[in-house]
Amino acid sequence: MTELRLFNSLTRQLETFQPVHPGEARVYTCGPTVYNYPHIGNMRAYVFADVLGRTLCFKGYRLTHVINITDVGHLTDDADAGEDKMEKMAAEKAQSIWDIARHYTEAYWADIKALNIRQPAQWTIATDYIDQMIQFASDIADKHCYELASGLYFDVSTVADYGRLARAVTDDGEGRIDEVAGKRNAADFAIWRKTPPGETRQMEWDSPWGRGAPGWHLECSVMSGAVLGFPFDIHTGGIDHREIHHPNEIAQNQAHCCTNGLDVAANSGANIWMHNNFLVERSGKMSKSSGEFLRLQLLIDKGYHPLAYRMLCLQAHYRSELEFSWEGLGAALTRLKRLVMAVTNLRAQADPAKTPGPRFADHLKRFDAAVADDLNTAVALTVLEEVATTKKVDAGEKLAAIVTMDAVLGLGLLHLDRAELRVRPKAVEMTEEHIAAAIALRKELRSQQNYAALDRNRDELAAKGVEVMDGDPLGWDWKLGE
Repeated sequence: MTELRLFNSLTRQLETFQPVHPGEARVYTCGPTVYNYPHIGNMRAYVFADVLGRTLCFKGYRLTHVINITDVGHLTDDADAGEDKMEKMAAEKAQSIWDIARHYTEAYWADIKALNIRQPAQWTIATDYIDQMIQFASDIADKHCYELASGLYFDVSTVADYGRLARAVTDDGEGRIDEVAGKRNAADFAIWRKTPPGETRQMEWDSPWGRGAPGWHLECSVMSGAVLGFPFDIHTGGIDHREIHHPNEIAQNQAHCCTNGLDVAANSGANIWMHNNFLVERSGKMSKSSGEFLRLQLLIDKGYHPLAYRMLCLQAHYRSELEFSWEGLGAALTRLKRLVMAVTNLRAQADPAKTPGPRFADHLKRFDAAVADDLNTAVALTVLEEVATTKKVDAGEKLAAIVTMDAVLGLGLLHLDRAELRVRPKAVEMTEEHIAAAIALRKELRSQQNYAALDRNRDELAAKGVEVMDGDPLGWDWKLGE
């Protein structure tokens, strides 16, 4: 098999994966702050991390993947300004912050399941690790921190190469961020925030620096180190984390492990730092402040199966910006349907005990080369489609090759059928049975060349929110009308 090469954001170059522990792969992924539903841009990070984990398993490594749940400490500004996101949402909803966290954690987990993202080895919940966070902060406080009225702050000048991940330091070593009153350095950040005098928060704990709550950056350092040990293999997250959150994590890790500069990647806490790029949506509905923002359930409500979105993500390299459009999502759904139909036909013919066999050795070699090349899923998909359209071959061997590849891509092809991919849009008034009957009538009218009745049939369906697609190359279908 081709050696696995991954792009390390810390060194800005492709590197051969060399595990810290032979035969193992330990991965930590920054999870959501559960103050609201995740939007589809957020979910791209977890599709990417899932493909990474599947690829490591495909390559024969024993995977330990950890994803955290942030239920405290994340401010509305990713630095040190603004309100705690969880406290703010609890106040807006007039609910317990614990109920808010539970509701949105379960909603996130539902999206994880809908996108066929595998369960990690462990979900780490921030509030379960408060004691460890206080101990971690205590261990580094004397050498690396100072106290202000608002909390305990990390002095970034006490570690070498601060900001290298973000490239936030100029060649002359001076920071690009203006100084903030009260801090020794502009980039210093709070690792423990005191509750202001006269206030009470729903989530607060006693600490050596007063009653309060941990900083967001502290949480990930503590949870990743506690479960995976320093250094571990790979740390993943969205590209937005590369500028503030992850450089601050790295600084804490350096302080905790008593390590030196970042010329040695392991000193950062992880050997490789990986970041997926943004999902771009031109109408402005990606922001959660926009009201009806683009979350996975909205896609489903409009009649798109969630795995169409996974397909959309796989069509682009994780380090490239991906533009979202309804037309692009529809095209991804059609592409998924073609694969599902091919596999459905194979399952009816194939001997499930077969292996890919020599006929598909070259396809598997090219597929392996694609995913080993920094998870090039776009190329890997085309190889999978080549296999699906290969004719005059043993059905069992062909199906086995597809299953092997889909174990990495995670489209669930072995268990899907076309009927599942046709999701009834929420706004459609007719039942699915009535739609099916109307489309069956449409077929009959077309066979009779009764075009006047066909037009009436189309108008009746359109009035009830159903747009028929006579030109659908895969057969008769319908979607939500615009």
